[in-house]
Amino acid sequence: MSPLIPVVLSGGSGSRLWPLSRSLRPKQFLGVTEDASLFQLTLQRLQGITADVMRPIVVANNDHRFLVGEQCREAGIEPLSILLEPVARNTAPAITVAALASQEGGDDPVLLVLPSDHTFANVPAFHHAVRVGLQAAEAGALVTFGIVPTHAETGYGYVKAAQALNANAAVPVAQFVEKPNLATAQAYLQEGSYTWNSGMFMFKASVFLQELAQHNPAMLAACEAAWRLGSKDLEFVRLDKEAFAQSPSDSVDYAVMEKTAKAVVVPLDAGWSDVGAWSAVWQVLPQDDQGNATRGDVLLEGVTNSYVHADNRLVALIGVDGLVVVETSDAVLVTHKDKAQDVKKVVDRLKAQKRPEVDVHREVFRPWGSYDSVDSGERFQVKRIVVKPGAKLSVQMHHHRAEHWVVVSGTASVCIGDETKLITENQSVYIPVGVVHSLENPGKLPLHLIEVQSGSYLGEDDIVRFSDQYGRA
Repeated sequence: MSPLIPVVLSGGSGSRLWPLSRSLRPKQFLGVTEDASLFQLTLQRLQGITADVMRPIVVANNDHRFLVGEQCREAGIEPLSILLEPVARNTAPAITVAALASQEGGDDPVLLVLPSDHTFANVPAFHHAVRVGLQAAEAGALVTFGIVPTHAETGYGYVKAAQALNANAAVPVAQFVEKPNLATAQAYLQEGSYTWNSGMFMFKASVFLQELAQHNPAMLAACEAAWRLGSKDLEFVRLDKEAFAQSPSDSVDYAVMEKTAKAVVVPLDAGWSDVGAWSAVWQVLPQDDQGNATRGDVLLEGVTNSYVHADNRLVALIGVDGLVVVETSDAVLVTHKDKAQDVKKVVDRLKAQKRPEVDVHREVFRPWGSYDSVDSGERFQVKRIVVKPGAKLSVQMHHHRAEHWVVVSGTASVCIGDETKLITENQSVYIPVGVVHSLENPGKLPLHLIEVQSGSYLGEDDIVRFSDQYGRA
């Protein structure tokens, strides 16, 4: 039997879950339904599928590389490889480079391709469907997993089976169907041979690459070059940017699955959700007797059928029905559940206005820890900084700002010019404009400090790095 390698695709933006989801920390890296992130739940779900399931290959956006690395470590999972996409090219190129990477040791594994932002209420049923699909993939089929529909949904594509669906067998695919209107979706539901297109697939690496060579040779050539010319960077593999950018941007459905004669479908009935909007989050979470789902410090009085997420403070609702309220440190969303899909329109407006709320939260995560912008005004900014044990910020200087660091807890090793000193709780140091400096946590506990910046320009781009252990420019 061929080894089974999961391929986890983690490049999505999750804009419909704004303001919790931001481009630099999208929904798959957030605890949307549980304390663990959707990405971590995907990794955990792989355990127990088969006895010989191998470590996963993760394909990630370059901007998310340290999030991926940190969340894998938190989950206790060491990926086989973390492939960094230098530019977005949709799912087909991402899967192609993963297939190429999976064959590096000379094996021809079966790949289980999974988005990183789905949830399952019934994990054993998911495992059963994967084992059914594995038999078909071993025999040379390209497997797609079709979600057994629970209602007439117009937001998903559909897969039509060529014969009666069977939970214990893969059956040939008759056709892939675009998102239908309501009347057509209702007809699909009644007909019984249609399932929702889940975006999950399984196939031998060699079979997929052979089909791609037949149906989209330009994509294969570009991905082969990107993989061949790629470079190792810490725990990551950086694909060659110029070569990868030459690849056509296409989904695996369009590039291969809709064209191949080897497509089969395995029905999957496991309480699946792609958590595509706040209304979907409300559906998958436990609800009280009034149909409300909440997370955080929430107080409800006479409220029904609503979802409330409170990140930082008490949120109270009185006498409303069917609302979504999401509070974060720098933005609040209020919408009716029926309009939850329209959150993307707000995100588009924020992008047009170049607002920072579309990209980052007030608290920003870095490979060494995090910082929270507590306050700012004319010529000053205050940040709360947390540095992980053993972590070190880059050796750097600023042209336009001075900094004052006050240690709240822990120990800091600070280098200012040619002088290095240890400072501890209630001690402080001053870094003048233009002086090279660095900060390290030599201890075994997190270092907490307050940074006060002052100067004519306080942007994050006023950093000149001289060296950095995380490979940042």
